[in-house]
Order: sequence, then C-alpha cells, then structure tokens
Amino acid sequence: MLKQRILTALVLLPLVIWGIIALPTAYLAILLGILIAQGAWEWGALMQLSSVAQRIGIVVLLVGGMLASWFTWFAPAGNWLALPVLSLFWWLLALVWVLSYPRTTSRWARPWLQLPIGLAVLLPAWVAVIGLHGAGAKGPYLLLYVLSLIWVADSGAYFGGRRWGRRKLAPRVSPGKSWEGVFTALVASGLYALLAAYWLGIERNLWALFAVLSLVTVMFSILGDLAESMFKRHAGLKDSGTLLPGHGGVLDRIDSITAAAPVFVVGFWLMGFKL
Repeated sequence: MLKQRILTALVLLPLVIWGIIALPTAYLAILLGILIAQGAWEWGALMQLSSVAQRIGIVVLLVGGMLASWFTWFAPAGNWLALPVLSLFWWLLALVWVLSYPRTTSRWARPWLQLPIGLAVLLPAWVAVIGLHGAGAKGPYLLLYVLSLIWVADSGAYFGGRRWGRRKLAPRVSPGKSWEGVFTALVASGLYALLAAYWLGIERNLWALFAVLSLVTVMFSILGDLAESMFKRHAGLKDSGTLLPGHGGVLDRIDSITAAAPVFVVGFWLMGFKL
C-alpha cells in the first residue's frame, strides 16, 4: 500500500505543479472541475446511493454550480470570495458534528441534507482554488503554497504521530490521528510558512500574520479530513473510491483542501493581503 501511494504521488505531483504554474486559470478550472465532479460522484457513495441516475444527478448539480460560479462571481463585476465566506459557516457546523459524533448523527444522516452538504464541501473549494489561482501574478504561487502547506502538515502529522502519538485526536471518527501528530504538523507548518513568506516576497512585518493564517489553515485542513472520515465511517466505507492506487478516491485526496482553501483565501483577504 505504501509503495502504491509513493508511486502515485510521484506521478501526480509533477503534473499538479506543472498545471498550477503553466496553465491559464480557465484551463485549470476545467481540469479541477473534472476532479471535483469525480468527487461529487464519490459523494453519492457516502450518501449510500445505489442508483447510478441519482449519483449522476449530484454530478450534474455540481457542474451546474461551477458553471454558474464561473459566469457570475468570476465576471468583472463579480465577487468570487462570497461563496468561500459562506462556506465557513458550514465548516463551523462540521466542527460541532465531528466533536459530537456519533451522538448527533441523526442531524445530518439524511440524503436530502447530505446533498447540500456535499455541494457546500466541494463547490466553495473549487471557487477558492480557481479564484486564488487567478488573483494576479502571484496567484499560482499562492495556490502552490496552500497545497504544499497541507502536504507539509500531513507529513508532519504522519511522522509525528508514528513517533510520539499517544493521545487520540478524535478516536470515534479517525482513530489513527493523535494530538502529538497535530502538534508536529503545526510546528512543521509554522516553520514552512516563514520560509514561504520570504519566498513569496511578503513584507517582513507581515510574516507573523501570514504564519498565523497558515496555522489556522492547517487546523481547518485537519477538520476537512476528519469530516470526510466521519461521513465514510457512517457509510461503512474505508475509502471514498478506488481511482487513485494506494490513495483511494478523489475525495480522500482533496478532503483537506476542501476546508483549507476557503479559509486561506478569506483569511488572506481579511488580513489585508491583496487578492
């Protein structure tokens, strides 16, 4: 399994970096839209839908939302930050449900409610990523930073948890995660954020603010991971899909970014950085 994960990562990582740096925002929006559409298909599995037509319906709704967002919020007079801002309310609710799982399962474990939840998870993330990528000359590098920040945090959590992990973070949702892993992830991410601030040309007096934003982003990335684990556990699934050898499905790879991307772009804007 580990060998498959490494091989898949070695193939995908250069493609992701190339796509972010080399592709125009419109082309990246299409490619990311295809991945997000696959995520919508997998969300149907988390909803325990057996009907192909119903799962296709979820994909159609999401694609319609992406098209509407592109032609509305990304228009010259539009405000693409609106949806990422609104999505923060969902993630605060998700935090409550993760902390109270499984006691509050009945409040969200209904198909009619899980459908809008899926859209709230996937659509704002697509808007945030594409909006950040198109935010001027530094946009692609900021997006690359957010993704690499999550990779650094994930690696720190993995190795820190294996080495020192004792206290479980959320044993009823994801037994493998520990508070020691979270602490290691935050330390690694904080150091990485300071290095990135220099590389991105951020003014020195804003480095501490940028590091704080990065740490908050990492915390929400962990929440995104836990939220998907909660839905998978309720559905009795180990992985959301089988598309990526050793990694599971698309949702298993983007669960962290679904929460992290909206938080980062909103925080970046609120702290006075230009988008």
